[in-house]
Amino acid sequence: MSNQASPANHILHADIGKTLRHMTVPVLAGMLTLMTFNLVDTFFISMLGTTPLAAISFTFPVTFTVISLAIGLSIGTSAVIAKALGAGDSKEAQADALGALWLATYLVLALSLLGMALINPMFRLLGAGTDTLLYIHDYMLIWFAGAVLLVTPMVGNAVLRASGDTKTPSIIMASGGVMNAILDPIFIFGLGPVPAMGMQGAAVASVLSWTLGCGLIIWLLFKRGLLIGAWQPLAICLPIYRKILRIGMPAAGANMLTPLAMAILTAIMATHGAAAVAAFGVGARLESIASLVVLALSMTLPPFISQNFGANQLQRVQQAYQQTTFFIIRWQFAVYLLLAALAWPIAGLFTDDPEVARFIRWFLWIVPLAYGLQGITILTNSSFNALHLPAKALWLSLIRLFVFYVPLAFAGGKLFGVIGVFAGCVIANIFTAAIAYNWFTRVSLFKLKETV
Repeated sequence: MSNQASPANHILHADIGKTLRHMTVPVLAGMLTLMTFNLVDTFFISMLGTTPLAAISFTFPVTFTVISLAIGLSIGTSAVIAKALGAGDSKEAQADALGALWLATYLVLALSLLGMALINPMFRLLGAGTDTLLYIHDYMLIWFAGAVLLVTPMVGNAVLRASGDTKTPSIIMASGGVMNAILDPIFIFGLGPVPAMGMQGAAVASVLSWTLGCGLIIWLLFKRGLLIGAWQPLAICLPIYRKILRIGMPAAGANMLTPLAMAILTAIMATHGAAAVAAFGVGARLESIASLVVLALSMTLPPFISQNFGANQLQRVQQAYQQTTFFIIRWQFAVYLLLAALAWPIAGLFTDDPEVARFIRWFLWIVPLAYGLQGITILTNSSFNALHLPAKALWLSLIRLFVFYVPLAFAGGKLFGVIGVFAGCVIANIFTAAIAYNWFTRVSLFKLKETV
């Protein structure tokens, strides 16, 4: 892994702002491409009608549960590999990489099989009606069947990012997104010998794009010598599993709390009708684009923090955290102004239903106002995990979602309807961001004093 030494030294010694920009821009480009094509996916499904659009909105909390497990494992993988590289132990990092890939495969396969068996009761619990459930069933059976192909590139990309390479994972993400956008209309509406498959076609397009990403990442990891083979003895892999799970499971749990909260919010929206659910689903996907810089930094800040943590350079950790949080407040406010100004054309792009469009506009006028504060919480979570403090990240997620987010959204919905739900989300992000920033500042100061 000598070819990774230069990025590692750059992370440990170069200017913090320039280093984070250098790491984040490629991630930003890859995520922008991927998320844009995910919105294209929602756009094509919206052309099938309001019921299919509501159906895909119902699937979001469930699919994000599987994705959250993969994100958690990726966080654990990145943290242990980056710390090993920061301490100069490349052989340990190689062994950890292979163990992480197999661990992710086992866990996601088990979760997918459980999900396939529980599709009907699970979505009925979320409030899906019989007509919507038919579309959900068509989509989710295929999605679950291919979920392992989604997770492998995510964990493999975490290995590359931990070593300082953020450009290659971005190319892989973008390639999958482009392929999905090309295949979506072909399989949804049909072309030539390919029959129109509707919702099933959207799932097939996704699985085929994941297959491309999976093949690319495995090939690259072997080519670069980041994997030491295809298998490990049990005596070697079990300690690796424990090490990754010590960070990965709390991180996965924290990430899984988000779709759980989203499921509750979706159920709250369902009490206001299918139009509210459809609008909330569109808003959730637009949020991914609006929070793109936050999400990119949440991938690049942790390897920076973990490598400097491994090298016992905690002042650089503090400085990096403060610089990114201050930047994200300014950036997300500019994003809010743009979304608020474009609310009418954005709503018209996704639906012809006036009620759905009205709710989408209100979402854009209210919820993005607090995306900068939400970004502070997300980056604090990532930073806690990077310092190998996953329990604190988990507690922060619990506080955000179940002390503030869900209760305030529920209360707002009862008092003011759908608009009240949106306002409750904003107030929740204000309280949580204040707690997150103060908590991480105290913890990092304490760790710095321990090293002096």
